[in-house]
Amino acid sequence: MAKKKILLLSDDLRMSSGVGTMSREFVLGTLKEYDWVQVGGAIKHPDEGKIVDMNESVRKDTGIEDAYLKIYPVSGYGSSSIVKQVIELENGVDAILHYTDPRFWGWLYQMEHELRQTTPIFYYNIWDDLPYPRWNEPFYESCDLIMNISKQTVNIVDNVCQIKPRTDWDNTYVPHGINEKNFYPVTPLNTKEWGDLLQFKRNVTQNKDYEFIVFWNNRNIRRKLPGDVIMAYKQFCDMLPKEQSDKCALIMHTQPRDENGTDLPEVVRELCPNYDVIFSHKKLDDKQLCYLYNIADVQINMASNEGFGLTTCEALMCGTPISVTVTGGLQDQVGFKYKDKFITYEDYSWIDSLHDDKKWKDNEDLTWGEWCKPVWPSNRSLQGSIPTPYIFDDRPKAEDFADALKEWYDMGDKERQRCGKLGHEFVMSDDASMSATAMSNLFIEHMDNALDKWTPRSRYEMHKV
Repeated sequence: MAKKKILLLSDDLRMSSGVGTMSREFVLGTLKEYDWVQVGGAIKHPDEGKIVDMNESVRKDTGIEDAYLKIYPVSGYGSSSIVKQVIELENGVDAILHYTDPRFWGWLYQMEHELRQTTPIFYYNIWDDLPYPRWNEPFYESCDLIMNISKQTVNIVDNVCQIKPRTDWDNTYVPHGINEKNFYPVTPLNTKEWGDLLQFKRNVTQNKDYEFIVFWNNRNIRRKLPGDVIMAYKQFCDMLPKEQSDKCALIMHTQPRDENGTDLPEVVRELCPNYDVIFSHKKLDDKQLCYLYNIADVQINMASNEGFGLTTCEALMCGTPISVTVTGGLQDQVGFKYKDKFITYEDYSWIDSLHDDKKWKDNEDLTWGEWCKPVWPSNRSLQGSIPTPYIFDDRPKAEDFADALKEWYDMGDKERQRCGKLGHEFVMSDDASMSATAMSNLFIEHMDNALDKWTPRSRYEMHKV
């Protein structure tokens, strides 16, 4: 039986963005099941106007002899005419999958009445937080299948959609999946790789023998709160005697200066001159990034809103414990349990969000995984713009993250390693399903189901009156 052909609209899967990375993982992970065509976006795309035939390379890399992947690069977010051209050049497609913020691809939903007469529209939903984004209703209602990257977002879609009843099959939970072949714990059992890891650590730390390393890996932008990370690290070091703080380091893998963020070297010079902050700003391959996670004692993410949080999940995949803000998709990585049962996406119909510290922080019925020390937001502000009228900004205190770091520090190396191992086991488990293999299998399950159950939109004719 011929494979179904899926047209993907997202960041070019060859790009290093989070959307590009995840696009690459689920496309490559499902090539046995589907043929793929992508309209791949990027700012000022260098390949715009070309057709990039990836068949030979993906067949070689995956061993799938009939693998099919073509990319039609565009600058920005494409257009209705490009989609029509691609569908014609590909002799039709069986489904369209959209993955990123729907506001950027508004033209797609303006033509959904035409497309859905012959082709279903699927959406991989990345929405972050409450309040319920009512303005997204037209986007959600136009989709025949919505897969959501967070448990909270499943409830958001159910709440926002008022016209089309959502069911278990057309609105569901598919978390991001980290490539378990690229991110994994490095142990002394592999003598050669362990030696490579130690040499990598010496290079990063310039041969200084640190006993406690805090790792932060995010883009230097406002919602990631990079300046607050530095403040939290300083306040943590302030709690230690000098002989101990001298053996601590914060590694920040980011662009130290970003036009959309903060001048981090200046922040360090002003607020944290007496403690070691190391900037890692060169592009790293997956092996090097895996080593960075492995040399860290704890990975932190202080983001004030986060759809998923790839970097903390990568850390867990490498066996490194985490501290995160209780917001958006980061909630899923904490491993929350209510009355000793893992919280499911169905539970968010009555939970909404776990962000409220007064309701949840000291609730004895709520527990979480030993691999994480969650930090509840101290306040919420309502941010917005013309295209996004409102969304909560869950802001934690630097002091609370400093306290979490102190707890990890006091725990000792062996106990941290034990917690990190539990974190690795969690993301690989069926309860989390956060490996690339699990994500790809869920894509196949839900898209096959949707293709089987899909009913074309009724055709109609346009008459000039």
